[in-house]
Amino acid sequence: MRIGIALPNTTTGTSAPLMRDWAVRAEERGFAFVSTIGRVPYPSYDSLTSLAVVAGATSRIGLTTNAVLGPTYPDAVLAKITGTLAQLSGDRLTLGLGVGARPSDYAPAERDFGGRGAAFDRQLEYLHAAWRGEAVEDGDFPGERRAVVPGGAEVPVLIGGHGARAVRRTARWGAGWTGAGGGPRRAEPMVGRILDAWRAAGRAGEPRLLGLAYFCTDPADEEASDRYVRGYYAYAGDHAGTIADGVVRTPERIRGIVREFADIGVNELTFTPTIARLDEVDRLADLLL
Repeated sequence: MRIGIALPNTTTGTSAPLMRDWAVRAEERGFAFVSTIGRVPYPSYDSLTSLAVVAGATSRIGLTTNAVLGPTYPDAVLAKITGTLAQLSGDRLTLGLGVGARPSDYAPAERDFGGRGAAFDRQLEYLHAAWRGEAVEDGDFPGERRAVVPGGAEVPVLIGGHGARAVRRTARWGAGWTGAGGGPRRAEPMVGRILDAWRAAGRAGEPRLLGLAYFCTDPADEEASDRYVRGYYAYAGDHAGTIADGVVRTPERIRGIVREFADIGVNELTFTPTIARLDEVDRLADLLL
């Protein structure tokens, strides 16, 4: 099991200096990667920009988005940003991508919510061609094809989502799948479906399967932790309570959630903070690493 820790890029009370210090400390303590979550209409730090800064402040730790809403970006813009970040970071970027379920993420981006699935399928094909350095359609000059990224970029993609399209996309385009929130119980059915589709597609090896656990290591912070999670997921109605109730806040539950994810076949796990305080990195490392 590869263990990562998310940056507090959406967490209440975070700051730019804390974000950099958090990543440096995570690398020093031996976490395999740092990750991000994110929404468009929310007061948070952008995932890809944050990881670009983190890439410059670190040298080894992996960089993972979990997940960027791909269709909220124009294809060429996303290809250029991610290809650039992958190359300049020494191919440390893993791009978690999904479509999301909130119209509120698409309206401010001036993108079509209803057509996001078809747009995502086209985008995945475009991204992989652009990252290979191939010439792709130039929207400003119809009929002309140009390279978007110099050379070639290695950008493993983890597909987010819990439906049949996510299974199909993972088998065709993904290095694996990311389950985002919801815990082992929500992830387990998808893990089985992903593995079956992976093998049916003749893919070599095993897919990367990323789980997510919200955490808080200090019992004194439980109220603030719960308030942040319920606020972040307020749009989700009753599901916000399910996610909040799943936050792991004791040594036993933090260690236990690793075993629970491993038992269903998940091979990577990111712990996402609900409190923006640097000692959370050390306390989690002391418990798990």
